Amino acid sequence: MQNELSVWTLIFEATIVVQLVMLILLLASIVSWVMIIQRLLVLNSADQGMWNFEKRFWSGMDLSQLYREGSNQQKDNKPTGGMENIFRAGFKEFMRLRQQGGVSAEGIMAGAQRAMRVAYSREEEKLEKHLPFLATVGSVSPYIGLFGTVIGIMNSFIALAGQGQASLQVVAPAIAEALIATAMGLFAAIPAYVAYNRYSTRVDAITGNYITFTEEFAGILHRQVFGNQK
Repeated sequence: MQNELSVWTLIFEATIVVQLVMLILLLASIVSWVMIIQRLLVLNSADQGMWNFEKRFWSGMDLSQLYREGSNQQKDNKPTGGMENIFRAGFKEFMRLRQQGGVSAEGIMAGAQRAMRVAYSREEEKLEKHLPFLATVGSVSPYIGLFGTVIGIMNSFIALAGQGQASLQVVAPAIAEALIATAMGLFAAIPAYVAYNRYSTRVDAITGNYITFTEEFAGILHRQVFGNQK
């Protein structure tokens, strides 16, 4: 009896619809775990790159030298952090407009800030990648599992209707099969939902630092361009 009611036996002997529900939940769980690990690595790298760049930026290093170091890293196919990419985008546009000539100080600042906003949007998009999928798995998986549970219970009642006398041996396997779908739905949903909330908080913290840096760097550029006019 224990072999007959083992979890694997119930899964393999389940109806096609319930097996399809279980397969969908299994695939959703595997993909979400891959994304959870991948997002963890990306956010850790973004955190580390941000603090390393801030340390170099506020060390008093010449901005042109800092820009050249980042450019050399990109030429060597070495990854650069999101904050450094924002800096490089703004500084590149700032220097281009200053060297171009005929551009007002307001135009130079507007161009640099526009370039930094574009770079910020790209970095924010990188950090938020796959988070909507985790949110979807976390919210939808329990309902998919519930759907499999409802189908399993319906099958148990159909099987019960065909019996002359109701017995636990007839009902128990179908109900157990139905509950497995619910358990798989929760197994897929809980890690995805927790990871989504945790990573969303980290993304907000990182992008908040990006915005703060953008404002501070814009202030430095503002002093440079308007200070030269005095």
